[in-house]
Amino acid sequence: MSDRLVQLAANLEKVLGKRARSIESALGEVTVVLNADTYFESAMLLRDNPLLAFEQLIDLCGVDYQDFGDGAWSGQRFAVVSHLLSLQHNWRLRVRVFAADDSYPLVASITPVWNSANWFEREAFDLYGILFDGHDDLRRILTDYGFIGHPFRKDFPISGTVEMRYDPELKRVVYQPVTIEAREITPRIVREEQYGGPV
Repeated sequence: MSDRLVQLAANLEKVLGKRARSIESALGEVTVVLNADTYFESAMLLRDNPLLAFEQLIDLCGVDYQDFGDGAWSGQRFAVVSHLLSLQHNWRLRVRVFAADDSYPLVASITPVWNSANWFEREAFDLYGILFDGHDDLRRILTDYGFIGHPFRKDFPISGTVEMRYDPELKRVVYQPVTIEAREITPRIVREEQYGGPV
């Protein structure tokens, strides 16, 4: 681990203290896992403390850990992962927070801390069903308003039973049963070289 990453990890430990569940360094990047109950407070410290000064939120996404590691995962199912940038120190940081309840995944919104989180949190809500407490406009962003479910969840069905189309007579979008047949993808079978006779 480089001296800069060691310094960043030390500053994180000093500033966050027990708010951080873990601080790890791998592949040239530091990852901090925060406690869900202090997530918003920790985000404020990450931005405002001069030892860290993470002025920019680069990305935020949801993660579904169901069946992670071939089913060996025993932790909480849903997490929110953010990537931060400190221009002052030229540091990058990955922040992970797990939702406490798998059946009702809820974490604090960090939109008041970094306003760029607004659309990212809406995307995580739409695709994973993760709720952000304090977000003032949490609604779908990529799927249709009447869409049921969250398509990036690991337990979301691969093929649906309805499709939508615009009906020019009704002048609206209508849902109808799927018009294509469900099919099963069969893996390619590799046969021995002389199968079926000489070439």
